[in-house]
Amino acid sequence: MCIADLAGRRVALWGWGHEGHAAYRALRTRLPSLPLTLFCSAAEACEAAALNDALLAIELEASGECLAAFEVVVKSPGISAYTPEALFAAQHGTRLLGGTALWFAEHADTNGEVANAICVTGTKGKSTTSSLLAHLLRAAGLRTALAGNIGVPLLSLLNAHADIWAIELSSYQTRDVAASGAHPRIAIVTNLHPEHLDWHGSQARYIEDKLALVTAAQPRIAVLNAADPLLAQLALPGCDIRWYGNAAGWHLREDALYRGDAFVMDTAMLPLPGRHNRSNLCAVLTALEAYGLDAVALAPHAASFQPLPNRLQALGKHGGYLYVNDSISTTPMATQAALDVYADRPVAVLVGGHDRGLPWDEFADAMRVHAPNAIITMGQNGPRIHALLAPLATQAGFALRAANDLADAMTKAREALPEGGVILLSPGAPSFGAYKNYVARGRHFAELAGFDPDIISSIAGMGIG
Repeated sequence: MCIADLAGRRVALWGWGHEGHAAYRALRTRLPSLPLTLFCSAAEACEAAALNDALLAIELEASGECLAAFEVVVKSPGISAYTPEALFAAQHGTRLLGGTALWFAEHADTNGEVANAICVTGTKGKSTTSSLLAHLLRAAGLRTALAGNIGVPLLSLLNAHADIWAIELSSYQTRDVAASGAHPRIAIVTNLHPEHLDWHGSQARYIEDKLALVTAAQPRIAVLNAADPLLAQLALPGCDIRWYGNAAGWHLREDALYRGDAFVMDTAMLPLPGRHNRSNLCAVLTALEAYGLDAVALAPHAASFQPLPNRLQALGKHGGYLYVNDSISTTPMATQAALDVYADRPVAVLVGGHDRGLPWDEFADAMRVHAPNAIITMGQNGPRIHALLAPLATQAGFALRAANDLADAMTKAREALPEGGVILLSPGAPSFGAYKNYVARGRHFAELAGFDPDIISSIAGMGIG
């Protein structure tokens, strides 16, 4: 469904964040006389009212019955498609879609393909992968757009020109690509682990929605991680699968990067902390090769990549401690990966946040043999994590402390560490409740550690360049 197809229909917007704003501007640009209804919160309603748009009605109650009065509802990604309201409206004939679906429909060719789109998804690593992809595409001389879930809504670049699009997609957006009736040329999936169960309702549905990018959207080429057990068993009839992370494709042997049996370069000094981040480089090089570029020649340009904030970001030393901001960590698996990076140093890790029901048992099992010096629990699920780890602390030899908030957690971390140790914020949980988002949490961590949050919180390369 293109934007032009909305003409003459009853259309509503649901949500007024970055994506909602972008959808509104896109619809107003293409269909200036289309009446619209916005469902939003009271605070958002005041902002929307300031637009003085006579054709924009504002509603505070997004009940199923209210939504069902519209033929099309353009929904912001953060609103679950599985809420009772959304399901009621869909069952009564309302088509719910996101801005991602509209963008893909606008850019598809006559065969339904967006030939200059490379999409990236995965539980972890998608932002680094998409940013690194854009960086190397620009190194190849291509005018590249970096957009999507990373912070620039696709619809905000609706009329922009790029040679190629590096698009990050969350599990909230992957079904939108298929819903558009279009498909990308290349789709990358980095890994699959339980996450966002509160939005999807179950682990099975999360995985199904995540994989929709390569199942339902049917890209011409799928770039998949052979080292991920769920992806390794995936079959995609009619799709050209390019594997990485195995001996035949791009892979790592310790810090050495290989293309099959051919050594390419040493990755130890690249600005990609942790083996999982260097695995993301393998994904990017596989995609570049699939696009027809010389990936071997482009690989050394990874040395000039600017790491993303809030992702194993070493802020610097202050008061005798190294502070590392990994606020993007929202799963226990991500926290384990962060600890692996600093396995040879004294570490106090700060864990806990919004409780969305993810199990921490695997993390606890890992702590039996690979524990840091100290684990500080905090946030809504802090008590649950603390109770799980308490029987292991003495046996495994790590200090376990409960904190009231982030500031208290940092104080307890300093008390538990020798000078020269690492204070690692890698919560393994979302920031909801205590903070607006993981960026705000990371900024607060930086400020409490004595650093200027404005200097360390910008993402380079977003948009078109």
